[in-house]
Amino acid sequence: MDNPGAPALHVLFLNWRDTTNPEGGGSEVYLERIAAELVAMGHRVTLLCAAHDNASPAETTAEGVRVLRRGSRHTVYARVALTCLAGRFGLGPLGRRGFGRPDLVVDVCNGVPFFAPLYASRPVIALVHHVHREQWPVVFGPLMSRLGWWIESWLAVRLYRRCRYVTVSEASRTELAALGVAAERIDVVPNGTPPVIGPPLPRTPHPSLVVLGRLVPHKRVEIALRTVAELVGELPDLELVVAGQGWWEQPLRELSDSLGIADRVRFTGFISEEEKHTLLSSAWVALTPSIKEGWGLTIVEAASRGTPTVAFRYAGGVAEAMVDTETGLLVDDEAEFTAQVRELLADDVRRKAMGEAALHHASRFTWAATGARFAQLVAHATGRAG
Repeated sequence: MDNPGAPALHVLFLNWRDTTNPEGGGSEVYLERIAAELVAMGHRVTLLCAAHDNASPAETTAEGVRVLRRGSRHTVYARVALTCLAGRFGLGPLGRRGFGRPDLVVDVCNGVPFFAPLYASRPVIALVHHVHREQWPVVFGPLMSRLGWWIESWLAVRLYRRCRYVTVSEASRTELAALGVAAERIDVVPNGTPPVIGPPLPRTPHPSLVVLGRLVPHKRVEIALRTVAELVGELPDLELVVAGQGWWEQPLRELSDSLGIADRVRFTGFISEEEKHTLLSSAWVALTPSIKEGWGLTIVEAASRGTPTVAFRYAGGVAEAMVDTETGLLVDDEAEFTAQVRELLADDVRRKAMGEAALHHASRFTWAATGARFAQLVAHATGRAG
């Protein structure tokens, strides 16, 4: 334990996914890296999340985080509440016969919260990566969009009015404050970046682009496909790699076919860390066309391989994950997105300079520093601060 005088705590994270879930993404990486850092400091950590076919109902990760999987994507919220209530009375996996009652609950609010203040009987921190105003209508129909936005923007703000919030960027902090969360109750703890494991690799001999992330509508991979369709006449050997998995893959493949660029686009599905290193190291430019990101983890991951990114200025925390015009480029619309990708691919000197600056920028963000900051918040929330 880094601070031998600090008391060990049991922290319970509530999240609907974990990193082994096929739909897991950057927010799950953030959560589990934080959890691993807390364990390294001597704390106990349990993650309650949805069950899925890729993993067993219960396991302990290599980093010592206990993972309990209950319910499905749609029932996990009720199952988590029942599990926590059972733990309060000494029953089930969180009770006296299991891992003990937690000292703190971290409720990860991915649009819909777990409503932990209603049943936790422990201090609660609300972890919000970003506000989902723009994403609700992209993923759901009008009725569900209105209901989801009402829960996120009105009900949750009132339910968590006595809780501290954690978010990953100043952009998300501003959005939460606009909903009515007192700014002094919001702490910003940005993502870290894992150390690069693997040797430096050469760039592809031909112009290459990469999109890394879950394949879901609000990631807007369609913009990357249309960009390739517009540029391929000028750059006939241009290649786009779409790295990741998700339920939106088939519509993306169909669009690729209809644009006549199926031979210029490669869908990889799930990739390992080694494959990610190869793709991010060898690509000329990374693309983040997402409508909203709390931070932009993939931007910094690309930067740690010296690869600049093009993203949208209005997409939340991406403007903090890069330094515009120095480590990457921020744009305002799709036409500018395509134009800036074209210019960056054509300008070797500028692109390489951006890559070097991106590499230096990425070195500022470490999971050790992020975990230490989060541990301070845990100590304060539980009244254990020294």
